[in-house]
Amino acid sequence: MTTTASATREITTTAPLRRAWEIGTPLDPVGFYPSWGPLPEVEAVHGQTGGWDAPGQTRLLQLSGGGSVRETIVRVDTPSLFIYELTDFRGPLEKLVSGGRAAWRYMPDGEGTRVRWRYTFTAKPGAGPVVRGIVRFAWGPYMTRVLAGIGAELDRVGAAR
Repeated sequence: MTTTASATREITTTAPLRRAWEIGTPLDPVGFYPSWGPLPEVEAVHGQTGGWDAPGQTRLLQLSGGGSVRETIVRVDTPSLFIYELTDFRGPLEKLVSGGRAAWRYMPDGEGTRVRWRYTFTAKPGAGPVVRGIVRFAWGPYMTRVLAGIGAELDRVGAAR
């Protein structure tokens, strides 16, 4: 039986839908994904193919502590849905998860945009309870922190145009 663990967080930004999409989708994760508790920081992006806006594009995230993870875009419905899968985990999660999937949904909200981020990890056999605990007590709160920074950037850059 496959065990997954998911967390969903959302923010509302003052940036209009299309502008929030243009800023948020290709956003470089360096600086927006800091280390927090047991979770590593995204330190660098390597080997990105394309503008990070089309299915099949990939990149390798270098994480603090020597870990890494590969992201591959699997679906883009401009300006509303952006999905990528995570594979080739190196570091602490390597022994616990076989993959991950992140979905970013952008929805009109008055004159601004609501951004919903859902992240799902697929646990390796026997690791389900540990992965569920990590997602509940570390990854979900981490997503809240990450989204606060991304939301501030969407507000700042979105208002500058």
